[in-house]
Amino acid sequence: MTGRPTARGAIAKVGRIDTTTDTTAAPAAHLTRRLAGPLQAAAPVLLLVSVAARLAWTYLAPNGANFVDLHVYLGGAAALDHPGTLYSYAYADQTPDFPLPFTYPPFAAVVFYPLHLLPFGLVAFSWQLATVAALYGAIRIGQRLIGLPAGAGRRAAIAWTAITIWIEPLRSTFDYGQVNVLLMVAVLWGVCTTRWWLAGLLVGVAAGIKLTPAIAGVYLVGARRWGAAAFSAAVFAATVGVSALIVGDQARYYFTELLGDARRVGPIGTSFNQSWRGGISRILGHDAGFGPLVLAAIAVTAVLAFLAWRALEPSDRLGRLLVVELFGLLLSPISWSHHWVWLVPLMVWAIHGPPRERPGARVVGWGWLALTLVGVPWLLSFAQPTIWQVGRPWYLAWAGLVYIVAAVATLIWIAATGRHDAERHASVAADAELGAPPACGGHASVAADEKGAQQPG
Repeated sequence: MTGRPTARGAIAKVGRIDTTTDTTAAPAAHLTRRLAGPLQAAAPVLLLVSVAARLAWTYLAPNGANFVDLHVYLGGAAALDHPGTLYSYAYADQTPDFPLPFTYPPFAAVVFYPLHLLPFGLVAFSWQLATVAALYGAIRIGQRLIGLPAGAGRRAAIAWTAITIWIEPLRSTFDYGQVNVLLMVAVLWGVCTTRWWLAGLLVGVAAGIKLTPAIAGVYLVGARRWGAAAFSAAVFAATVGVSALIVGDQARYYFTELLGDARRVGPIGTSFNQSWRGGISRILGHDAGFGPLVLAAIAVTAVLAFLAWRALEPSDRLGRLLVVELFGLLLSPISWSHHWVWLVPLMVWAIHGPPRERPGARVVGWGWLALTLVGVPWLLSFAQPTIWQVGRPWYLAWAGLVYIVAAVATLIWIAATGRHDAERHASVAADAELGAPPACGGHASVAADEKGAQQPG
């Protein structure tokens, strides 16, 4: 009896993650039943085969991974050796139609600087393995957030990792050498931990590397994690300050002139841009900017996201985070398909989490899996003459709304089906109004932890 508490205690020390079980969340038995026994038994072998196939595609296929974004990360980092050139750098070796500039906050170049000193082949290979590990980590943290004990669900997570390596957002992530999965696992860990300072540190640093994770700050505010929210803003400000010390005026140039230039990030109208601005632009045949139609769509989405948030139990931290992330994807001027890696925890949540017994839960979870395995934005890219052409036949333009419409439908489903559950668990919601939502995997109070952190001693 002494071994188990010791192991659980060791796990809890990392990020102070509560290891007790929430009775309103999905127990391990439900998750293990969902995936067939043979699939779980074969999960480790399936993962090895899946990773080997991914590496074979990368290195043996004629049009395998080109790692263009990883080249940009390291090229931008190398530009730090030549002061004043960070945002004039562009990588064009494999993208002659669109030389890729360094579009990230200057802190990203600082973070990636040590990597540019290593052979690119070594970095690229290690990057792929790190992405697989981060994908598994994201799924495992998602399992903790839906209530699984620390030791449960490993084989299910391995199986999910093996399968989701091949969904379109992950295929693009591997092909380009993108960083989004690593940032996603940082945000998930920040939401999962009960330590306000660690949550703020993870979200703030992630936002300092790439701005998209900053939307998680909305979750922290909505969840009344005031300490984590404030500290994440302070950490982000610190990344800006550190960058200014290292890159000088280039930091000011980025935050005052480049930040709002979506066209510098890439072609707004390409099918790979699955945001409201991208989708509406393709229908109109020109960049809609943040005109009336786009603003109206964002406003409607904001209302749906608010209703979806309110319909979920305060203890359903993963569900509420996913609502915020879906809204962020639709709000952003550019949401490349590889930004949609958040669909992985969404699938796990819908199929195994608190909403698993709601009408349509399996349709949502398995539907997203089928949709992303096909990769409609990728298929549509073959029908556009160039990535710069915004206009296209009406049927291709409307088909290009696929992730957007599915995300809106998901928010509607959460809002419609979650209301009944919220009423059934009114006592839990009442406790949350007092500032005591259950912590990751249990009933410890995140808000209480943050309140205690502000007291002496």
